[in-house]
Amino acid sequence: MEFEERSPLITDTTPEVQPAGSPAGECWRQCLEIVRGRVNSQSFKTWFEPIAPVKLDGSDFYLQVPSQFFSEWLEEHYFSLIKEALAQVTGRDIVIHYLVKAEDRDEFPLVEETPDRSGVPADQPPSRPEIQATARPAGPPIEPALNRRYTFGNYIKGESNQFASAAALAVANNPGGTSFNPLVIYGGVGLGKTHLVHAIGNQLLAADPSKRVLYTSSEKFTVDFVESIQRDHVSEFSNYYRSVDLLIVDDIQFFTGKEKTQDIFFHTFNTLHQLGKQIVLSSDKPPKELKGLNERLVSRFQWGLTADIQPPDLETRIAILLKKSSDDGVELSHDVVEFIAANITSNIRELEGCLISLLARASLENKKIDLDLARSVVRSIVGEVKTHITIDEIQRTVSEHLSIPQDLLRAKTRKQEIVTARQIAMYLSKELTNSSLKTIGLHFGGRDHSTVIHAYQTTEDTMKEDPMVRTLVQQLKSKLELRSV
Repeated sequence: MEFEERSPLITDTTPEVQPAGSPAGECWRQCLEIVRGRVNSQSFKTWFEPIAPVKLDGSDFYLQVPSQFFSEWLEEHYFSLIKEALAQVTGRDIVIHYLVKAEDRDEFPLVEETPDRSGVPADQPPSRPEIQATARPAGPPIEPALNRRYTFGNYIKGESNQFASAAALAVANNPGGTSFNPLVIYGGVGLGKTHLVHAIGNQLLAADPSKRVLYTSSEKFTVDFVESIQRDHVSEFSNYYRSVDLLIVDDIQFFTGKEKTQDIFFHTFNTLHQLGKQIVLSSDKPPKELKGLNERLVSRFQWGLTADIQPPDLETRIAILLKKSSDDGVELSHDVVEFIAANITSNIRELEGCLISLLARASLENKKIDLDLARSVVRSIVGEVKTHITIDEIQRTVSEHLSIPQDLLRAKTRKQEIVTARQIAMYLSKELTNSSLKTIGLHFGGRDHSTVIHAYQTTEDTMKEDPMVRTLVQQLKSKLELRSV
């Protein structure tokens, strides 16, 4: 029987989280100890610490998560790890159910804060009541220094940046009012960090033009500080930066090694945070990995939420190319777009540069934009170009090889030979393309991503046990790779 959905998402309005000593709490505590040794600390903090055990009922384990998106990410990226850890702890196969925290239906629920601050270490963030008790008059006029072209409306979202963009939107809609203060967005060069932090400022000003929003880079902050020392205007400098409602600082990694600048920024940070003002930072690494930063400053940066942006997946790269070419009034064929997206994978900036080069070559040389021209441009940028295999090609090859109509691979039929062919095609799609599990599922009749996970695992297990299936998959792989040359 074909597997259709592995872990149902359950919405429970009043899930009761179990204490550490309960069966569910103890089971999850032991599970986390195993998981902690298998993932990096940032992934553990982001994706496992927010999970709370609700109930262990026989072979059914109910876990509370902040949002549906959160549960889908766990399913796609950490399903096998959680299953293995639970099996190791309990000695049996556990079915995981996710409960979305219902008391707050926003994308990200607020973290409960305690009004009583007695006995709390000094490096902990102040509570909301203390923040509300303080007020600060408006300062001199501020030029936001925002790029108005960078908005949420033209920010292409995908799996690689969905967490960061959702957090950024939550902050833009409620600055200083969430537990994401500061919001630190980090990732490699050219992945869209600057676009996202500008979008926060633009969104806030669009909703309330009276808000005092300031975007700056760590370099400019440093230059302004040095000039204020030279002119004996340090107090004016401090008042200016501490009078904002939203402070955005880009590339905080360049604060490293600048002790005096770090010191003034530390006090600026404290003042803004205590006033309930929002702070947004960007970096190329998570704060704790930045060498040369004062420990107390790193501690402040970790008060809120740290969200990463990964290199865009294939679907996101395709969407970016289509959006950019549409903005330029150019219509590109699907083959050209897929070819560029398959070969330019490192960052968005390089992807946009390739598109600009393609349009320039077509204009200056009076050539048609086709696959040959795209291949020439891409080769000049990345050198050796890769072959490109699509999910449609995989479906066509599998159906031809097994003499099965291609449309049956997308149908709901449960005939064993069709199910087997479909699972092999899904396996090959995951192996030979950069498509996400969700995209693969959509190509096979709109199936859930958990079905793709099951199909992949089933095919992999069968290949280990059945030499005929292993040979069949290898033959199909060879045929596809020859076709794509």
